[in-house]
Amino acid sequence: MIKHIGFIAAALIAVLFQTAQTRASVSSIIIDAESGSVLYADNADERRYPASLTKLMTLYITFNALENGTLKLDDKLKISYTAANRSPSRLGLTPGKTIDVRTAVLGTIVKSANDCATVLGEALAKDERAFAVLMTQTAKELGMKNTTFKNASGLQHSKQKTTARDMAVLASALYHHFPQYYSWFSIPSFEYEGKTYKTHNFLLKDFDGADGMKTGYTAAAGYNIVTSARRGSHRVIAVTMGHDRQQTRDKSVYAMMDKALDKMEKSDYIDSRKLYAEISRAVPKTKAVKLASAQTYLAKPSKGGNWAIQVGSFGSYGKAENQAKKMKNKLAGKFAFRGIDIEKFTLEGKTMYRSKLVGIDKSAAGQACSLLKKNGQSCMVTAYRANAAYAQN
Repeated sequence: MIKHIGFIAAALIAVLFQTAQTRASVSSIIIDAESGSVLYADNADERRYPASLTKLMTLYITFNALENGTLKLDDKLKISYTAANRSPSRLGLTPGKTIDVRTAVLGTIVKSANDCATVLGEALAKDERAFAVLMTQTAKELGMKNTTFKNASGLQHSKQKTTARDMAVLASALYHHFPQYYSWFSIPSFEYEGKTYKTHNFLLKDFDGADGMKTGYTAAAGYNIVTSARRGSHRVIAVTMGHDRQQTRDKSVYAMMDKALDKMEKSDYIDSRKLYAEISRAVPKTKAVKLASAQTYLAKPSKGGNWAIQVGSFGSYGKAENQAKKMKNKLAGKFAFRGIDIEKFTLEGKTMYRSKLVGIDKSAAGQACSLLKKNGQSCMVTAYRANAAYAQN
C-alpha cells in the first residue's frame, strides 16, 4: 500500500460514446512543468478513456515500489495466464515463466505491452483488480479528482476514465517524484529475446527537446499522448486526447509545445489569450474556453536568487504542497519566486514536510515574508540550495 503520496498538481463531463466517429471533441492541456501554471487548456476536465496512458499510473506505483525497496530491478516476476493472454500490444510472454522488473518496465514504456503492465500490477497487489483499486486510490492522493482505473494496461473498460488535467498531474508527479527513472521515458528501443522493439512516441525524434512520456490508443479513446519537452531552462508537460488520427494528435501536441516554449523563452510573462489564439490556429479546435486571466507569470530566479521563504510545516506532502502553491499564488505578480519546493525532514521520529517558495534574492524574500506576516501568515527566510531534490514519499 502506498501512503501519503504527495502531488504536483497543475494550477487546472461530457458523455463519451463508444466509437471514434461519435466521440466528443478533443481535450488538451499544457503546463509549465516547474510551477504547474496552466499555459493552455481546452476541454481539460472532460472525462475520457485513457487507453495506454493508464500505464503511467502502473509505472508510478512501480517506481514507488523500487524506491521503497518492495521491488528491485532484477527481481523475477511470475507471468500469469491472465497476463500472458492480454490482447496486443504485448511482448508475447509465456505463462508460468518469469520476467525481470527492468524488462517489464521497458516493455510497458517502449512497447506499451499490456502483458508487461499486467505482470507489474499482479506483482504489487493480490491480483489486477486489487491493483486497479490501488491505482485509483493513488490517483486521488495525487490530486487526480476525476480519474478511475480498472486495469493496469489501459485496455478498454467502460468505467476507466480520466481527464487531460488529471494526466498532467500524473505526469508532473512522475517527473518530480522519480527523476532517477524519468529518463526511461526517452528510451527509443530495447531488445527482448532477440527482437528489437521501438517506441510509439514519434515526438521523441520529431520534436527537439522532447524526452517522454506515453502514447495511447483504443477505438473508443482515440489517439492520446502525454509528453514533455525542455528548451533552455524551461520545461512543459502537454496532454492531448481523443484524436481520430495519430498524425493529427502529434501535430497538435507539437504546436502546443513549440508555441508555449517559444513564449516562455522570450518573456517572463505570457499573454494567455494571445497564446491560446496562436495554438487555436495551429490545432483542431471545437469550442473556446474561458481563461482565468489575461497573463500567466513565469517566475524565474532573480539575481542572487538563492533564498527562499518557508510558509509552514505539515505531516503530509499533499498539505505542504497545497500551502506552498496557495502562498505562491498570493504573492504572484509581486515577487518573482522561481517555484516551490517541499522539503522532507524528520521530527521526533515522524516524517514532516516544509512548504517553501524558492529562487529569489534575500531582500525580496524578506519583503515577501513581511507582507505575509502582516496578513497573519507565519513565514521565515531561509537559504536555498537550488539543486535540492523534491521530497520523495
